[in-house]
Amino acid sequence: MDEFVEHPLIKPNKMKSRVYQEKISATAVKKNTLVVLPTGLGKTYVGIMVAAHRLHEYPESKVLIIAPTRPLCAQHQKVFQEYMNLDPKNIVLITGKIKQVDRKELYKIGKVIVSTPQCIQNDVEAGILTLAPYSLLIVDETHRSVKKYSYTFVVNYYFEQASHPLVLGLTASPGGIKDKIEEVKKNLRIEAVEIRTEKDADVIPYVQKTKIERIYVELPDEFKKIRTLLQEAYEDRLRELAKHKLIPSMKVSKKDLLNVQAELGKMYERTKNFVVVKALVTCAQAIKIEHAIELLETQGITSLIQYFLKLSREKKSSASRKMLKDPRIIEVMKETKELYVKGIDHPKLEKLIGIVKTEVKKNPRVKIIVFANYRSTVEKIVKLLELNAIEAREFIGQAKKMGKSLSQKEQIEILNEFKYEMFNVLVSTSLGEEGIDISEVSLVIFYEPVPSELRQVQRRGRTGRTKPGRVIFLITKDTRDEWYYWSAYHKEKRMKRILYEMKAGKTERDESLRRWIS
Repeated sequence: MDEFVEHPLIKPNKMKSRVYQEKISATAVKKNTLVVLPTGLGKTYVGIMVAAHRLHEYPESKVLIIAPTRPLCAQHQKVFQEYMNLDPKNIVLITGKIKQVDRKELYKIGKVIVSTPQCIQNDVEAGILTLAPYSLLIVDETHRSVKKYSYTFVVNYYFEQASHPLVLGLTASPGGIKDKIEEVKKNLRIEAVEIRTEKDADVIPYVQKTKIERIYVELPDEFKKIRTLLQEAYEDRLRELAKHKLIPSMKVSKKDLLNVQAELGKMYERTKNFVVVKALVTCAQAIKIEHAIELLETQGITSLIQYFLKLSREKKSSASRKMLKDPRIIEVMKETKELYVKGIDHPKLEKLIGIVKTEVKKNPRVKIIVFANYRSTVEKIVKLLELNAIEAREFIGQAKKMGKSLSQKEQIEILNEFKYEMFNVLVSTSLGEEGIDISEVSLVIFYEPVPSELRQVQRRGRTGRTKPGRVIFLITKDTRDEWYYWSAYHKEKRMKRILYEMKAGKTERDESLRRWIS
C-alpha cells in the first residue's frame, strides 16, 4: 500500500512518500543545500516539501522559485498548484510580458512566486520587488549559477534583503570540474550537498533499468579523403599560430583557439597592429576548418555543404574569403558537392532510420526521442523519417535568426501531441534536455555523442522513469564522436566522485592521503 507525505501545506493522499526525498528534505530545511538528482527522480517534489516546511515555520513568509525559461517556470507553477495545499491563485507565475504595474500587485498577492532570474533581477533593481519576506529561494537548473548569469545577482540580493534566508539548489548535474562545482556552491552560499544516483540504496526501489547501447558506423572512404584535405589545411594554420607562439603545440582544442582569438581581438583593440590582424585571420580560419571537420565526421555531407554555402555568403569576412581560395578547400567543396548530388550523406542516418523502423514495427505506439546538435540535422532526420512513413516532429527553440523556430505555445502543443501518442518520434535539439516535462519514452537516441556530462545526463534521463528504458549512441569510428562519448563518460564519473566527497565533507587532499596510507 502506498504511503503519502503528510503535511498541512501538502494536499492529503497526493504526494507519494519516497525515503530518499524525505532524507534530502531533512537536510535542506536546515542548511543551504545543493541537490543533485538524475532526471525523473523528483527534484521538484523535494522543493515542494522544503517550501511547505518553510511556509509552515514562517507563516507570513513567501517562497521564490527561479528557473531559466518561461516554459519551465510554467511547469513549476503547475506542479506546485497540483500538490501544495494553497489557493492556486497564490501560486503566481511572473513573466516579463506582464506589465510592471501588474507584476508589482502579483508580488503582493503571491505566496509562491515562480519567475525567471532575469525578471526577478530587473524588478528588484527597479524597486518594485523586495526579497525581505521570502523564507526560501529555490534555484532550478543550478548549474547555470556561474559567472555573471542572473542567478548570482538574485542570490546576492536575497541574502542582503531576506529576514530568514534559505537556498535550495536543484540540478541533474552541476558539472564535471571541481572548480565549476565550487563556483556554483560559492554563488549559492551552499553549506550541504545531497547527491543520489541510480545506484544508491535508498533510490534503487524507485529506479527502472536503462540499457545503454553503442552502435558504431564506419566513416566512408570518400569522407576520409575530404577529411585529409581539411586536416592538412587546418594544420597549416596551426603551424602559423605556433610559429608566433600563440599556441603551445599543434594539439589544441576548439576552446583553446577561441581563447586565442579573444586575446588577439583585445590586442588589436589596443594596438591596431597589422601583424595582429593577420594572426586573427589565421586563427579564425583554423576555427572554421576545425568546425568543417566536425560537421563531416559527426553530421554528414548536407550539413557540410550548407556550411560552405554560409561561408561563401560572408562577403565581409576576410577569413572566409581567404579560406575558400585555398586549393584544398576548393577540392573539398567540389568533392562534397559531388557526394551531395549522388544523394550520399552520413551512414548514421541510414542506421538511425533502420533502428526507428524496427522499433515502430515492434510497437506502433512506441515513443522515441532523437537528440541532434544542429537544427539542420533535426530537419533532415524528420524529413527522412516521414519519407519512411514514420510520424515525427521537430522540437526546436525560438531563435528567430536561425530561420525556422517554434513559439512556446507551439512547443507545448507538440509535447502534448507526443504525450497522447499522436506521433512516434520527437527529434530535438538541446531544447529537450533541460527541465521541460517530456513524457516517458521507451528509447532515447543520440545522433551524435556530446562532450558535456551535464547534457549527456539530461538527455539520458528522458527514459527509464516509470518503466525500463534504452539509450542508443550512434558513434562514427575514429572520429570526434568517439572522443566526445568517452569525454562525457569520464567527466560524469569524476563529477559523481567529487560530489560524494563534498557530501561527506572530504577534500581532495584527504582522499589523496587516504589512498597513500592504504
